[in-house]
Amino acid sequence: MPKAFSIAVAGVVITYLVVPRDDDRKDHQGIDFLGMGVLTVGLFAMLLALDLGTRLSWSSPIIIALFAISGVAIAKFFFVERRAGESALVPDDVMRNGAFTAACLTVLMMSAIFFAALLYLPQFMSKVLHFSAIGSGAGLLPMMGTFAVTSFISGRLYARLGPKVSATSGAVLLAAGMFLLSRISSTTTYDDLIFGMIVLGIGVGLFYSSITTAGITALDPSRSSLAGAIVYMFQIAGGSIGLGANTAIVLSASNMADGIHIAFLADAILALCGAVISLLFVGGKLDMERIRAAWPHSHRAHP
Repeated sequence: MPKAFSIAVAGVVITYLVVPRDDDRKDHQGIDFLGMGVLTVGLFAMLLALDLGTRLSWSSPIIIALFAISGVAIAKFFFVERRAGESALVPDDVMRNGAFTAACLTVLMMSAIFFAALLYLPQFMSKVLHFSAIGSGAGLLPMMGTFAVTSFISGRLYARLGPKVSATSGAVLLAAGMFLLSRISSTTTYDDLIFGMIVLGIGVGLFYSSITTAGITALDPSRSSLAGAIVYMFQIAGGSIGLGANTAIVLSASNMADGIHIAFLADAILALCGAVISLLFVGGKLDMERIRAAWPHSHRAHP
């Protein structure tokens, strides 16, 4: 705890010293406290229901009430945002942009998957494979290493293939990686996890950079900062919901290995749904000419 606090303090100090001061703005519209409050209530009620549902019956009145509160609050959020004008967390013109909305939805879904892998793969290594804490963290290197490498080259792929192909390919690889990892059982060894982690890491590296760029460029350049913030908000929300849902599945199973198997299989299906949304709605129409031009031999005349 003291170490974590020291890191947090260092982060605050560095941010204060390095980040430039904001210029005084006369067009400041205020803060959407009502929108933030309603959204917080909706997400908190959902996460609390997912947490308590593993201890109580899922048909318990408390659990049903919490899910109902969550649904009403999240639905109310959209009505609140329409009335908040330019001060809204998600302004109406942004909400009505189909390509941007689709990008945010896919980010929400994929973050639920990625965050679950980040939590439960080390848990499996620690509690089933009996790795040390350091060993469990190092065990993620096949995923995180490919994630890092793919992130560096994804910009070039995005430029050559376009947003739809890049984001959808990343989503498909995410689905494939989670499906491979869903074969986890009590007899799974670390070597059995490596290929799935590599596929997942490539998918994450390709998807996140592509979908973020696609989302931001779907709006007017004057909305770039807002777009980036909203995409990040959906990323964090997806991670929180995904962890809650995956934890509920894992704890409901007879043992951890079986729980992770079911949770990761559900994640793979969710990722496949996200890939379909990306294919249909992200990045406009599929540019076949751009794809053909990306391959050096595709446009050469055949003898």
